Amino acid sequence: MLVLLPPSEGKANSGEGAPLELGSLSLPELTAAREAVLTELVELCAGDPEQNEKAREVLGLSQGLRGEVAKNAGLRTAGARPAGEIYTGVLYDALGLATLDAAAGKRAADSLLVFSGLWGAVRVTDRIPSYRCSMGVKLPGLGALAGHWRAPMAEVLPETAGDGLVLDLRSSAYAAAWKPKGELAGRTATVRVLHAPTRKVVSHFNKATKGRMVRSLLTAGAAPEGPAELVEVLRELGYVVEAEAPGRAGRAWSLDVLVDEIH
Repeated sequence: MLVLLPPSEGKANSGEGAPLELGSLSLPELTAAREAVLTELVELCAGDPEQNEKAREVLGLSQGLRGEVAKNAGLRTAGARPAGEIYTGVLYDALGLATLDAAAGKRAADSLLVFSGLWGAVRVTDRIPSYRCSMGVKLPGLGALAGHWRAPMAEVLPETAGDGLVLDLRSSAYAAAWKPKGELAGRTATVRVLHAPTRKVVSHFNKATKGRMVRSLLTAGAAPEGPAELVEVLRELGYVVEAEAPGRAGRAWSLDVLVDEIH
């Protein structure tokens, strides 16, 4: 099983560890594409105050977050930590990687893939610095990052997915960087979390429920082979799931997880 996650906008501090080694990241076929984004991002954020203001606008940051520009300028020398420690926020709080037992932690290392505007995609064990660069950013040189990543992702991720289930929990901005196609799409399940009484998606509990759901799968040692088996496993774990099989080949399954309480 391969689980595709979005990153978090907020991130923990890099800390005092050794700096980034770009070539050591998982999916090394993405190294050239990572280097291109990293180079332009650092150059964009390392200028004078006028240039820094331009960088803030390009990155879509408010005035209160202008300090993130300086953080990006120092990415090559900043300390690096496992991505699972860098990414914070509602989904990652609910997932609780640090509190998984050893067996579940190994499953997390093997099965979780976090998408990123800067790195493309990383494993939770990959050491990265804290940064700010969402997939929705359009860099002056490279252009829209989702478009930048599309071709390299298409080369790498089908092999990474193998012949098993792909559980896609990404937001639409990150899903734009790679969409499973053909036979692989038929082994892919996308998930919405709905407030059962209203049938509406609400951001906070959508993210929290996805985090808890992944944690449940990891701690249970579940290994569903496809979307239909995933639905059965989730129901056994106590989730209320409605599933819709694709109407034709080359489409993913759609799963709705229904939640009564907003928490």
